[in-house]
Amino acid sequence: MKKIIFALFFCLLTGGIKAQNLSNISEQLKIFNQLYKTLDLYYVDTLNAQKNITTAINAMLYELDPYTEYYTAKTAKDLNTMTTGKYAGVGALIHYYKAEDRCVIYQLYEGKPAQMAGLKVGDVLLSIDGKDTGKKGNMEVGSYVSSVSNALRGDANTVAVVKVKRQGVVDTVAVNITRANVQMPSVPYSGMISPEIGYICLSTFTSNCSQDVLQALQELKRQGAKSLILDLRDNGGGLANEAVKIVNLFVEKGKLILKMKGKIAEANTSYATQNKSEDLQMPLVVLVNGNSASSSEIVCGSLQDLDRAVIVGERTYGKGLVQQPHELPFNGVLKLTTSHYYIPSGRCIQALDYTHRAENGEAYRTPDSLTKVFYTEAGRPVRDGGGITPDIIVKDTLPLTLAYLRQSDEYFDWLNKYCAEHSTISPAGEFVLSEEDYADFVAYITSSEFTPESRSKRAIEQLRNILKAEQATDEAAAALDALEQSLSPDMKKLLMQNKETMAPLISSDLCDRYYYTAGAQQNLLLHDKQLDAAIEILQNTERYKALLKPIKE
Repeated sequence: MKKIIFALFFCLLTGGIKAQNLSNISEQLKIFNQLYKTLDLYYVDTLNAQKNITTAINAMLYELDPYTEYYTAKTAKDLNTMTTGKYAGVGALIHYYKAEDRCVIYQLYEGKPAQMAGLKVGDVLLSIDGKDTGKKGNMEVGSYVSSVSNALRGDANTVAVVKVKRQGVVDTVAVNITRANVQMPSVPYSGMISPEIGYICLSTFTSNCSQDVLQALQELKRQGAKSLILDLRDNGGGLANEAVKIVNLFVEKGKLILKMKGKIAEANTSYATQNKSEDLQMPLVVLVNGNSASSSEIVCGSLQDLDRAVIVGERTYGKGLVQQPHELPFNGVLKLTTSHYYIPSGRCIQALDYTHRAENGEAYRTPDSLTKVFYTEAGRPVRDGGGITPDIIVKDTLPLTLAYLRQSDEYFDWLNKYCAEHSTISPAGEFVLSEEDYADFVAYITSSEFTPESRSKRAIEQLRNILKAEQATDEAAAALDALEQSLSPDMKKLLMQNKETMAPLISSDLCDRYYYTAGAQQNLLLHDKQLDAAIEILQNTERYKALLKPIKE
């Protein structure tokens, strides 16, 4: 019955309905209306209409794609924060901490109210404005964290009285924080990485981020930059018009950058560069990886299609869809996928087909064999349907188990331990984790209770439930236990094998504690294979030019 409710709710959000569908939609709406009235009248317990209907809507939208989302009046502010980078609050990132079954301060932003008032990373949140934050208990993690986060937010210039439990301090610590309008920087770090090469890290595409990139570029040129590295790694995107403006910094006025094609006329729009460029000649390398998506792909894909930049790194995510907000009754908002976008060569780089899914619900990925060839302005072959493939591929991927480790409480605990033992560290541009400290990290993690989540583990758990239901033999259960044991990673061996990649990440995460986001980003560049490749290309003029020329057959 739940699936029926989810499916029927599609009708509630349908616009531009064709005449032949009206009769069917009307019929389904009547069914749903009567169904819910019957539930409300006869169901043994009182229904929560807001909760039930919101759950139905979200489940229905999940069947479409992960980007079409419903925001209630209470959560609409989250959408505004995503697009503007602004919100009123304390300027801290919180995280669920299993050991305390509560939220902790996970990251502080430099110069923001929480940091200025004296909160510390690792502080366990006990109460806000006199109200106990409560423990998560049986709540979903996302809902619990959102409830605590909302309590920290509030109008600028109001005071939040926050009580925390702090490591090494016996008594509860009370901190008065004056909330403020917080603007998250779209360019967390920029600087010169050699006498003639400038570097700009763009973390998100929020309102006016193109101006932030322009200002950083102009400052780097004043410092002597003759070439530039634009880092879009781990940038999940944002506003498409800001992506076009950033491309415009390096491309002449009047270039068609983006075409959007949807079901209705209003969704079919085009974007061309509108302004005089900042620099048409400066050699440019763009860094990308598998988490570079959406507007990041518009920028790197357009610059590739126009032969204006060399793309270095790993294949991008492959999000070729565009969302638009639509207002709903009672101040709700529907962020709705309305079109596909196409970059200058005419290709759409959408990787996943959400209209066709496997039995487990996962969308099908377009295989490379079915992608089509397009051509850049100079005639270089490029492909659609699977993200942007860099001109120079440099892989720098962490094994999934270690990626899970970096998100774990055990990893967080070791960082806290290190900070408690070291009041200061070297400057961010110099700090390197010592051999002794890495050995201590490995020993701490291997002796901890860290157990990585994985697909194989989930599959084994499902199979174990099936065997239990089928009352399988003890031998079958033992065989499954043995299989699970054989698939469990040897953490010490894995950490030592990946030391070259893992140690710099730990160094960067520590720099985030001492020098905040800018320091973390600066430190990360000390041991960066993809950055090194970009520098090598920019220092070799002939190779740079050759990479932007068609391949001779």
